[in-house]
Amino acid sequence: MEGLSELALNHVAQYFSALSEPTRLKILNNLRDGEKNVGDLASACDCSQANVSRHLSTLAKHGMVVREGRGTAVYYRIADDSIYALCDLVCGNVARQLESQASLLGGLQSKKSDGLTTLNAVKA
Repeated sequence: MEGLSELALNHVAQYFSALSEPTRLKILNNLRDGEKNVGDLASACDCSQANVSRHLSTLAKHGMVVREGRGTAVYYRIADDSIYALCDLVCGNVARQLESQASLLGGLQSKKSDGLTTLNAVKA
């Protein structure tokens, strides 16, 4: 981010805001296998076609997906595969944080259980 103008930083923030919605992430993930139409994506994401269309519009506005009409059908595909490198990096980091938190929580619960066992043994 070093050396970016205020305008460029605003564009970066808007780009990331487009990725801040779980349904949009599901859509992007479903497009990994190749292009799909709105109906296919709606089914895969368990959403209405109108909802998926709205999210696709946001993704297209930020240059993440490309829309192509063929007759009466419209298909969407990823505009730049590097989006997956970014998402995989962030998702991997989040997964590691969640594992670390779960490990800490598990350790605390184990200590609490050990303390209760000791307390019960003292009472007996």
